[in-house]
Amino acid sequence: MSVSIKDVAARANVSPATVSRALAGGQVSAALRAKVEEAVKATGYRPNLSARRLRSQESQTIGLIVADISNPFFTAVARAVEDEAYKAGLRVILCNTDENPDKEALYLQLMEEERVTGVIFAPTRATVGKLAKRQFNFPMVLIDRAEPGCGQDAVVLDNAGAAALLVEHLRDRGYRRIEGLFGNASTTGVERRLGYEEAMRRFGLTPSARFIPPSIKAAEEEVAGWFKRGPAPEAVIASNGLLLMGVVRALRGAGKSMPDDLAVAGFDNESWTDLIGPGLTVIEQPVATMGRTAMQLLLERLEDPDAPLRKMVLGGRCLARGSTTGRERP
Repeated sequence: MSVSIKDVAARANVSPATVSRALAGGQVSAALRAKVEEAVKATGYRPNLSARRLRSQESQTIGLIVADISNPFFTAVARAVEDEAYKAGLRVILCNTDENPDKEALYLQLMEEERVTGVIFAPTRATVGKLAKRQFNFPMVLIDRAEPGCGQDAVVLDNAGAAALLVEHLRDRGYRRIEGLFGNASTTGVERRLGYEEAMRRFGLTPSARFIPPSIKAAEEEVAGWFKRGPAPEAVIASNGLLLMGVVRALRGAGKSMPDDLAVAGFDNESWTDLIGPGLTVIEQPVATMGRTAMQLLLERLEDPDAPLRKMVLGGRCLARGSTTGRERP
C-alpha cells in the first residue's frame, strides 16, 4: 500500500498543505520542516518528481483569481493586492473567471501546476462551499466572498450591514417602495439581500428583491421592464457597480430621471458615480484596505501554516448624493 502525503500529515499532526510547503522549501519554520522530514522518514513516503522540483525552487508568485475584472471593484482589488505583493517581493498571476465555476476549477489547477506561493480568491457561490473539501498545495485567502465553514482565511465587507444602511437612508428620506437587485453568482449578493430584507421588515416595509445575473445588461433589462409594465418602485438598491450602471442606462433609455422617477442607491464608490446626473448614493467599500488585508493574511499564513483561521469583516460607509434626495410625504 502506497504512502500518501496525507499519511505524512497525520504523522506530523499538520495539514497536507503544510507538508507540501515544507517539502517544497516554502516558508515554514525550521522546527516545522524538521517535524515533516521526520514524518517522511517514519512513513517511508517517497515524493514524486514534481515534489523534488518543488524543493529546488520557490515560485515567489501569488495567484489572484477574481470574479469579473470588468467590475471596477475587482480592478481596484487587483491594484491593491499587486501593490502589497510588490512590497513583499512577490509577483502576481491575475486570472479572471467571469463568475464561471468551470474557469475557477481550471485556474485553481493552474495555480497548483505553477506552484504558486499562495492564492487570493473571490469565488462564486457554486465553488465557495466546496473549498473546505479540497486540499491545495498552497495557502488561500478569500476576498469579498466567504461563507461559514469554507476552511480558508477571508476578508469581507459587512454586506448585510451595508445593505441595511442603504435601506435606512432611503426610508429616512421618505421612500417606501424600495426594490432590491442582487447579483446571483456570489455569497456577497446573498448577504446583501438578507441585510436588505431584514432592514425592510424592521422598518415595517415590504421587501421586493430579485436575484439577477451580475451584469449591466441584466439590470438594464430589469429596470426597463418596470417602466414598460408599470408601476415602477420609488427607489432601487443595486448590489454592485455593474448592476448600478445597468440601472442608470435603463433610466436614460426610458427618458427618466433620478430621483424624480426613481431614486437610485448602490455599492462601490467608483469615479463615475458622482459624475452621473445628480450623483449616485453609494456604499463606499474600503477596497484598498481589503486588498492589503488579504495580502497580510496570506503572508501571516505562510509564516504560521497551522494558526487558527481568521475572517476579517470590514465596514463600509454610505455616501449620500442627489440620486436619493428626499421626497415629500403627506
